[in-house]
Amino acid sequence: MHRTGLLFPEEILYSDWFGVFATVVAINTLIYVVLGVSKLVPIIRFGGKSSGRNRRAETRSIYPEAAD
Repeated sequence: MHRTGLLFPEEILYSDWFGVFATVVAINTLIYVVLGVSKLVPIIRFGGKSSGRNRRAETRSIYPEAAD
């Protein structure tokens, strides 16, 4: 006889601890979704074009006479 259905009694689904567990899992899932989406969104940089990693007052090249 092939039986399909739940692996545990249905009363567990309506117990208080299972509700708390389901809530914690839902919150955890939302946190990971927000973290995953935040990795896809580009970084917003405030300030002008004068600030940044590649902005220097003088060249630091091994060829200081080279044009930028």
